[in-house]
Amino acid sequence: MSGLRKVAAPFVVPSPSGVAVRAGLKGLTGQDETVLRRVGALLGSLASGDLKARCAAGLEHDGEQWARRKRALTGQSSARWAGSITRATHDQWALARRGQLAHLQNLQAGIEVITRRLAQPLGTKGTQGAPGGYRSRREWFAKARRLHVLQDRLAQVRADVEAGRVRVVRGGRKLARARHHLQAAQLTEAQWRLRWQAERWFLQADGESGKRYGNETIRISPGGEVSIKLPAPLAHLANAPHGRYVLACRARFRHREEEWADRVAASRAVAYRIHYDPDRGRWYVTAAWQIPPVQAVPLEAVRAGGLAGVDLNADHLAAWRLDTHGNPVGDPRRFDYRLTGSAGHRDAQVRHALIRLLHWAKRHGLALAIEDLDFAMEKTREKHGRRKRFRKLLSGLPTTKLRARLVSMAAELGVPVVAVDPAYTSRWGAQHWQKPLTSQTRKPTRHDAAAVAIGRRALGHPIRRRTAPPPHDRSDRAGHRTVQARPGAPGREGPAPAFPDHGHDPPAPDAERKRATSVPTTVRGARLSLCNSCSVFRNGVLLVRVVTQVRDGPVFIP
Repeated sequence: MSGLRKVAAPFVVPSPSGVAVRAGLKGLTGQDETVLRRVGALLGSLASGDLKARCAAGLEHDGEQWARRKRALTGQSSARWAGSITRATHDQWALARRGQLAHLQNLQAGIEVITRRLAQPLGTKGTQGAPGGYRSRREWFAKARRLHVLQDRLAQVRADVEAGRVRVVRGGRKLARARHHLQAAQLTEAQWRLRWQAERWFLQADGESGKRYGNETIRISPGGEVSIKLPAPLAHLANAPHGRYVLACRARFRHREEEWADRVAASRAVAYRIHYDPDRGRWYVTAAWQIPPVQAVPLEAVRAGGLAGVDLNADHLAAWRLDTHGNPVGDPRRFDYRLTGSAGHRDAQVRHALIRLLHWAKRHGLALAIEDLDFAMEKTREKHGRRKRFRKLLSGLPTTKLRARLVSMAAELGVPVVAVDPAYTSRWGAQHWQKPLTSQTRKPTRHDAAAVAIGRRALGHPIRRRTAPPPHDRSDRAGHRTVQARPGAPGREGPAPAFPDHGHDPPAPDAERKRATSVPTTVRGARLSLCNSCSVFRNGVLLVRVVTQVRDGPVFIP
């Protein structure tokens, strides 16, 4: 048990701190679309220049430089547009910085794995959690070359991190590379150009509490009227007083409409973003606002009503209900989805599976226990080698998106979510629960057993099953009892330790016998220096006399 890592304690996942809803802008006129395109293009060019200035400043950026950038943008747009642009630039730079640090850690992990595998003899089998040596000399040589490539990349990334240099592409690096591979991307030059421009447009404004309808730049009334404060160079396009342009369509938020209307009526801050979808040819507006933090339910209160353990897999969610004592109740549940097709189709599949899971948990009054998964360090191809299908499986699991959506949707339905450490849940669940839960009518899978292990860990119980009741006597016909560790024993969730059987070991040569061996009372196994005799009579007549002697064996006297 010394090689197992320490299991972290479970915790209740906090609810999200903000919400975002989207509505379609249907009924736009040609003039409306022209104005939106011109405003987005102008502000997008200003955002590109501001991002360039922010990246050039690097780690030496401070509040004074931020104010100087904002003043430079105010003359070309307005003070509020300048504030939104600089804030978005800062967030984009910070996101690129976090991605750079994650890439640095990924390179370090890959170098460590290759170095360890190169040091092992060819064909050495790996242990649990650590890969072995390479299969052939050819593979060893190829990985030795790749080691130098990764070391060069690491040196470059480390130099960028120390200097504060980040590389950001407004519009997306993937879309920028697709310009050179239009045939592979199945795009024409005109289609690519439209997508590139739409991604680089800037039409978002931060909310302000106390201002009319919660936003002075992009304003949406409770009735759905959308008006935009035009930048100074485009003020001549205004069709309303004070340099504003009112769109001909109405915006209606189908989701959280009442909550949004209450905030707008109270003039509380609401941020808006207008964006264009080139595939559908439609314009959308997204409203976002912060919600007050909700006090998390104590873990003891969540455990009081029982919960359901949920195991995330590549094509389904495996769930099993447990009572407060950690015993599985009923049959396992399976919620399928398919992570194929477009991103929108995959996202819809995940949402559909989650809503079915949440409705089932809400119907039975259960909390949900999930694994706190993070495959960021497990996706490297250096660790899993030729297991391409397994690497693809890890990369395809939407762990972050699924957890974010589950927490957000569960908060709306009032279903608590408990996160547990994912260490050894699949292995120990299959070892301790898959076979005992199998019957003629129920064939639980390894994933169902893992769901039981996740639920027991969330309830504070060890994954190992409870001790069987004592046998009715000391014979072996009742079978051996299972071993249950004490609550404070280290490694109590793992497999039971193997105790050696010393009953048949020969005594040590120098061992001192404390008492003499007792004389047996049976013929079998008799160890005598004299003879024992046994007589058999029938109707008073002697039939057989058996004499047992240690040296010469039994002697029969008729």
